[in-house]
Amino acid sequence: MNSANKAAERQRRIQRQVDSNDASASPRRVEAMQAGARAYPAPPFPKQRHPKPGHESELEPAPMYEAPFWEGSGKLDSKVALITGGDSGIGRAVAVLFAREGADVAIFYLTEHDDAEETKSAVEAEGRRCVLISGDVSRREDCHGAVAKTLKEFGRLDVLVNNAAFQVHSDAFSDLTEDHFDATLKTNLYGYFHMAQEAAAHMQPGSAIVNTGSVTGLTGSKNLVDYSMTKGGIHAFTRALSANLISKGIRVNAVAPGPVWTPLNPSEKSAEDVAQFGADTPMKRPAQPEEIAPAYVFLASPQCSSYITGEILPIVGGY
Repeated sequence: MNSANKAAERQRRIQRQVDSNDASASPRRVEAMQAGARAYPAPPFPKQRHPKPGHESELEPAPMYEAPFWEGSGKLDSKVALITGGDSGIGRAVAVLFAREGADVAIFYLTEHDDAEETKSAVEAEGRRCVLISGDVSRREDCHGAVAKTLKEFGRLDVLVNNAAFQVHSDAFSDLTEDHFDATLKTNLYGYFHMAQEAAAHMQPGSAIVNTGSVTGLTGSKNLVDYSMTKGGIHAFTRALSANLISKGIRVNAVAPGPVWTPLNPSEKSAEDVAQFGADTPMKRPAQPEEIAPAYVFLASPQCSSYITGEILPIVGGY
């Protein structure tokens, strides 16, 4: 037998062994990955659909934001942070950890007053001050007012977290209306632009802007054409703005989460889709807000990331 025939026979032998192994293998149930300090919920979730803008108090199970295992170490001592969309979801979890690290917090939100009060109580339980500001990030005058109120209450502004977002799926591209498209762009792009421009004018060297991007801005999503476009734009905005503000000593970075259990998705997907939310990730579950928030602490703190700007940090549960 020549070398070529030997190689072919070797390949067939390996193939037969693999086929035999596959045929005799028992079906294996894939469990959701639990690699954190405590266990997190996994699909299937209760079927549910909530009206926009979504209220955290109505979600089942309740999103986990307390991060009881996180011990503060003064990473944001005496800082003041302004967080858009800070009433719930990622924004609430970030507010709690910022407070635990020594920051006072201003929360800019739409109309979810009960959620905002819950966040305020959580911040104050950490021994820090919190001010609530209701408004629309797509309106320049509301953004100006949010920054002005933060400065009036706290006398400074060190960290801006652009986090407020609008997302509604559209299965058929032809069904994506101009009004829908406009609402997404005005909230997700204009809102970030307005807030960054208003805030940067009052920030001192050592300050930071942290934008919330998305895995959809990296990979796209066929049912979220408009949202994916804005999140990709936020990533580009982050990189461009970081270069623009580097001479002022202001760092600009972004976090790009995958699926996270917040009011955003159960208020835009069908009840059936919500029940399986996050099941298609390698970890077989969505993240909880407290699993995302430490990245914002890292990027906001000059102790942790003084040499990091213009970066996009994906937290997507594996590729």
